[in-house]
Amino acid sequence: MNLGDFREDYRRGALDRAALNGNPLAQFESWFHAAAGDQSQSRWRKIGIALFKLWSAVCNHRPADINAMTLATADQHGKPSTRTVLLKSMDERGFIFFTNYGSRKGRELAENPNAALTFFWPELERQVCVAGMVTKLPEAETEKYFKSRPRGSQIGAWASNQSEVIPDRAALETRWRELEKKFPGDIPLPPNWGGFILRPERIEFWQGRPSRLHDRFLYSQQADGTWKIERLSP
Repeated sequence: MNLGDFREDYRRGALDRAALNGNPLAQFESWFHAAAGDQSQSRWRKIGIALFKLWSAVCNHRPADINAMTLATADQHGKPSTRTVLLKSMDERGFIFFTNYGSRKGRELAENPNAALTFFWPELERQVCVAGMVTKLPEAETEKYFKSRPRGSQIGAWASNQSEVIPDRAALETRWRELEKKFPGDIPLPPNWGGFILRPERIEFWQGRPSRLHDRFLYSQQADGTWKIERLSP
């Protein structure tokens, strides 16, 4: 399969050092709001994003969730794995997501807490890459989020031993129905389910540019907690 003809010349924006916030988490929040379309933007950029979304709808292509991110983990032997998960919150501590602690990613993070995230927003031709250490979210915060989930998702967290082999879908659905009867009222937090915080040590912001001369800026956290910003070659 030859994919050499699948090319895109990025022309929707630029990224200058002077425009960067000194705090990468604040810079990420700014870009995230832009991806959500709720930040002040130029008239032409708004029109471009609107046309992209209209084209996706006409072609029956559902735009990707803007909070979708690729999570990369590795086991104790350094063997990597990736999957797409959803960012559920971000604060001064870092990036927060939830999962089954017994899943492949949960087990790998227990063995090796180094992880990386990648966000890609094609309509803005932007990418953010994050790397750092992962720790578990305090149980009280996990329980608060769990109770905010739809009832079906709460039951699903109990029903699925994520990443384990099952005989067929019927077994999973049978288990879900059993738990629905077991928990007619409030559903307790499963003991093997919860949140993680990735505390960033490096964050790179990538803006697509023509002729593959992309703008890339890397934030690296220093020993005193400040952030060093450097432009990278594309």
